[in-house]
Amino acid sequence: MITTRAAVLRAMGAARPYAASRPLAIETVTLDPPGRDEVLVRIRAAGLCHSDLSVINGDRPRPMPMALGHEAAGEVEAVGDGVGDLKPGDRVVMVFMPSCGHCAPCAGGRPALCEPGAAANGKGELLGGGRRLHLGGETLHHHLGCSAFAERAVVSRRSLVRVPDDLPFEHAALFGCAVLTGVGAVVNTAGVKAGQSVAVVGLGGVGLASVLGALASGASPVVAVDLSEDKLALARSLGPVRTVNAADPDAVEQVRALTGGGAEVVLEMAGSAKALEAAWKMTRRGGTTVTAGLPPPEAALAVNIVSLVAEERTLKGSYIGTCVPSRDIPRFVGLFREGRLPVDRLLSGTAALEEINAAFDDLAEGRAVRTVISL
Repeated sequence: MITTRAAVLRAMGAARPYAASRPLAIETVTLDPPGRDEVLVRIRAAGLCHSDLSVINGDRPRPMPMALGHEAAGEVEAVGDGVGDLKPGDRVVMVFMPSCGHCAPCAGGRPALCEPGAAANGKGELLGGGRRLHLGGETLHHHLGCSAFAERAVVSRRSLVRVPDDLPFEHAALFGCAVLTGVGAVVNTAGVKAGQSVAVVGLGGVGLASVLGALASGASPVVAVDLSEDKLALARSLGPVRTVNAADPDAVEQVRALTGGGAEVVLEMAGSAKALEAAWKMTRRGGTTVTAGLPPPEAALAVNIVSLVAEERTLKGSYIGTCVPSRDIPRFVGLFREGRLPVDRLLSGTAALEEINAAFDDLAEGRAVRTVISL
């Protein structure tokens, strides 16, 4: 058995502020050694994401109790049988959707839709089946195959991508979710081309990563939409970005005016039906609306079918940026190292594991884009 500290969530729906209610308890847990096709990772940095927050507040129900966290980077400590392409000391990024490589979506080049991976994530298990986390006599659930708010984790080999050894851990962690989802939605799901107009609604870590992806793709103009003036200012600092405050009564009209009648691609990253409705209205005739936000399961959108048909509109979902992680993480890291994808600008700061509840307050209140737990 391997002993490690981890942030454990026992029940969803705790009252805010989390610094007072403390939904995440830092517990000393035990890990089974890595089994076949599994890897023990010493986690060095883990980002706080709205997907974690949505489990804490109950918007995304998951089996409890659960060791939380899904966006992380670390180094390999040990490998199980069958793992021949990783060795101790290798630097890796965790990916929150493991892919089996054999189901119909994987065989069709769409590992983000892996059926066994989705089933394992829904049950709080690893891709190979079962759970490896224990607290006393209790077995804990894994969060998206990662459980990354911890000093160590046992994960499927299919949940890891190797990255350069000199890539800082706090930057590397962001590639596992914010960058994969945000940049991937631009280049993979929407297929943005140079010169196309793009609007991004919602400027959390994923939304701002989408802004970076749109700029790197040569989109013009790029319009960023959010309620926070601080986030709008950050978006403007990233490059030639025009901004609109979503609280303005004429926000949709402003975006349509800035893009000559509506953007060709609008990406909704706020995770709300209201934001998606606004994104749909910001999209021009013949354009594409992409959503990667994850609202509560009961959220719904009413679409005018005549407009969908007569205007040849497209509405697309994007999960993990429609990425092939083993292909796209190295590509995106390469762009970062060339200065064309300044992912480090998304980092709001670092915190200790013991400060995680207060850090989630900052995320919930919109005071942080990406806080990284340093381990």
